[in-house]
Amino acid sequence: MRTDVPSDNAVHDDFACPHCGLTLRGAAPDGGPRTHCPSCLHARHGAARDCGRRMAPISIAVSRDGAWTLIHRCTGCRELTASRVRDDDNQLLLMRTAVRPLAQPPFPLDAFGDL
Repeated sequence: MRTDVPSDNAVHDDFACPHCGLTLRGAAPDGGPRTHCPSCLHARHGAARDCGRRMAPISIAVSRDGAWTLIHRCTGCRELTASRVRDDDNQLLLMRTAVRPLAQPPFPLDAFGDL
């Protein structure tokens, strides 16, 4: 799984969200790279060595220091990537993504009644 840690010579080009079409600045308000749409949380799988398809947000990972990371899966090649959550990301969608495993578990919840 790749992360969005930029190199020192990273260029922050403006781009259009592949899901909602919003035009985005290449740099987030905190100066870091903008790798996903703050409105819908979707991203584009890079152009050069990647397939260029849409990356769908599938999960949230939380580091030991409490920082949130958004996990994306490419709709084309199925590769997973991670990108830091930014201050201007849609907080409602972040919470919905974070609690999705609890709201839609991969097993029947009535199994807990027998414990």
